[in-house]
Amino acid sequence: MLRFLLLRLLRLILATWGIVSIIFLLSRTVPDDQLIARALESQTDLNNRVVTIAERQALEQQVRHRLELDRPIFYFSIRPSAPGARAHWHWNGFNNQYHQWWQRVLHGELGRSYRDNKPVASLLTETLAFTLPFTVLAALLAVGIALLLVLWMAQHARWRTYWLAALYGLDALPLFVVALLLLYLLANPDGLALFPAYGFGDQEPSATWLEETGNYLYHLALPVVSLVLITLPSLVAQLDASLQQELQAAYAVTARAKGLAFRQVVRHHTLRNALLPAITLVTDLLPSIVAGAVVVEVIFALPGMGRLLADAAATRDYPVLQGAVLLIAIVRLCSHMVADWLYVQIDPRLRSRL
Repeated sequence: MLRFLLLRLLRLILATWGIVSIIFLLSRTVPDDQLIARALESQTDLNNRVVTIAERQALEQQVRHRLELDRPIFYFSIRPSAPGARAHWHWNGFNNQYHQWWQRVLHGELGRSYRDNKPVASLLTETLAFTLPFTVLAALLAVGIALLLVLWMAQHARWRTYWLAALYGLDALPLFVVALLLLYLLANPDGLALFPAYGFGDQEPSATWLEETGNYLYHLALPVVSLVLITLPSLVAQLDASLQQELQAAYAVTARAKGLAFRQVVRHHTLRNALLPAITLVTDLLPSIVAGAVVVEVIFALPGMGRLLADAAATRDYPVLQGAVLLIAIVRLCSHMVADWLYVQIDPRLRSRL
């Protein structure tokens, strides 16, 4: 068992390194002229007086040095030895952007944001404090509703086809369409203004913790419902297909023949086996919902990690992008490791093979 987990952990580390390295190198291939121009606009000297060409070049050099754009991107590069000559490989040494970034990551530093010079780790921590609770709530609600709906459909077979057809139709809609429909139908001042359209509103200083919690859940109702609706079809379809297959198995038929009620056969015999194929889907649910939070937080103007990631992509804030991608990759890959461990714990046939 220990050897199995260590091998899985090694694979996760290699996969995470590969994903983040690709994102890092791809982001550095984009021209950085706009990034430097935006950084120069924030310099107060440019707004107070006319700057000469020499001074502007000096400022550009300072910005490049501060953003570490004056260093080579990788350990080696392809460059010609002279104008018009044939290109060849050139070794840049360890003083490159890729090596320096990984060196800081291994020491627990993710760099500083290009926009406001804040530490990336603190930005991710602040936004995760908002994003994680409502994504966990959406994941728990989706799993709970999926289990209840699958059990109900198994006991009411005549309604199963209609529910599956409705869920397949819902699955055809992208997340942003579902979120916009909820926004238009339930947060429209010209129609049903049952929920707030965006943000968290104004919090009263004298509000009790119960009022704060109620206000928090009230403003999160539509974002959470959006994530639950977009996640529910795949969960229900997978669980329902597994349960229907188990109900046709010999042990389930034998249990029914011995006189057990259908509800007891489903709850105490077939449900556990039906959960096995859905373990990977369930453990991968939270990372998928965190990725979907990018769309939801932009539409509902919520200050979470999804919106931070979208703003970083729009402004080419590379350190924030790399830190967020590293975090999401680690969470997603760790969820796969948890799925492998759950398979081994639930299915005794896999334990015998280790």
